Amino acid sequence: MPFQYKRILLIGATSGIGEALGDRFVQEGSSVIAVGRRKEKLEEFVHRHGKDKASAVPFDITELDKIPNFVTNITSTYPDLDCIIMNSGIQRGLDFSKPESVDLALVEEEFKTNYLSYLALTKGFLPFLQKKKEESSIVYTTSGLALIPLVRCANYCASKAALHHFILCLREQLKSSPQIKVVELFPPAVQTELHDEKHQPDIQNGRSIGMPLDQFTEEAYAGLAAGKDQVAVGTVALGFEAFEWKRQEAFQGMVKMMSGAK
Repeated sequence: MPFQYKRILLIGATSGIGEALGDRFVQEGSSVIAVGRRKEKLEEFVHRHGKDKASAVPFDITELDKIPNFVTNITSTYPDLDCIIMNSGIQRGLDFSKPESVDLALVEEEFKTNYLSYLALTKGFLPFLQKKKEESSIVYTTSGLALIPLVRCANYCASKAALHHFILCLREQLKSSPQIKVVELFPPAVQTELHDEKHQPDIQNGRSIGMPLDQFTEEAYAGLAAGKDQVAVGTVALGFEAFEWKRQEAFQGMVKMMSGAK
């Protein structure tokens, strides 16, 4: 099934979920602008697909002060951009029972990567999307851990929960711009380098944790191509059935109540 958006900015495209989805989008006929910190991985992506279907922009999204110039560069170079996918993320262990082991610089880096940069990117790209008459979309990769946290990576879970709540509110705020679709992708644990020992020394054989990447990519792409605004993959769908839909019903009740109070 072809993807409805034809010029995709994929932020966090150098490995794992981002790289796999990028490959799939190109295979289905879309052009992908791959963004990430590792220039050599971006060049591999372009070489694999050809310059007519892929391009690359090295960029570190944690450099928040550089995001406005990044946005200007992208939107002026690719005025036909109609889909922005924010997929960058890092995960680190955190154990406050051993406060001496907590590195607040790493905590800040994780939260900036997983949450604050997404807000800065959203702020940057929205004026461009709001001016477009045709439909466009912003796709955010969060996590099943936004719904049910895991003790060993508390800050990661908090960053994803914060992003999930932001997305719910953003979707309501952008009802004034109905041409912009706000989409949230909820992966479960997936077999990628996110869990590698070099990033998380307390995990052994991390690449074997979770859903196989190929299986995840198939399910995620199917949900995105179907036009769903919330794509819960694998075991995350169980959380939606158990409680998340009901929680979002309560959220909608709050939205209606506050709207009536204006």
